[in-house]
Amino acid sequence: LAKAVKYQSAGTVEFVVGKDQDFYFLEMNTRLQVEHPVTECITGLDLVEQMIRVAAGEPLGFTQADIKRDGWAIECRINAEDPFRNFLPSTGRLVRYQPPEATMVQAEPGRFGVRVDTGVYEGGEIPMFYDSMIAKLIVHGRDRADAIAKMREALNGFVIRGISSNIPFQAALLAHPDFQTGNFNTGFIAQHYA
Repeated sequence: LAKAVKYQSAGTVEFVVGKDQDFYFLEMNTRLQVEHPVTECITGLDLVEQMIRVAAGEPLGFTQADIKRDGWAIECRINAEDPFRNFLPSTGRLVRYQPPEATMVQAEPGRFGVRVDTGVYEGGEIPMFYDSMIAKLIVHGRDRADAIAKMREALNGFVIRGISSNIPFQAALLAHPDFQTGNFNTGFIAQHYA
């Protein structure tokens, strides 16, 4: 797809996989996705660095065959919204903001642990004029079960006071037996959390 349009930069092509295990094209975005840390964790590549290098005219220093996947990663978007009030936005001051301890950083992708990407701070305001995302919470585990356990622990250790967040909802999703076994589809939330 990128070759057909002579595209030379970071981009994301999205697909869904059907029950028949065939891939179906959704869209192409000419940027990194918010979820790019998941790919960074399982590949050990810093995608932002690679995007900058390509923009500077450097060729990629690897091929697709060089990329190996290691482990399982999950990302939760921590948003200023109230899941108990139909996810209404929640604005105000972050009276208390204490994310879980990060055990891996963006500069060191591919290591098992917890990563927190954020731009907010305790005492800061969450205004109504911008995106509601407070942080991206990313975990990297040995396998799906390990990643789910790490994310549940990280969510349980995340402290936000002064505004509502979607952390309780995400914790409930991760604790659901169908989510844990991978037995879910796009109707999961409507079915279990109407």
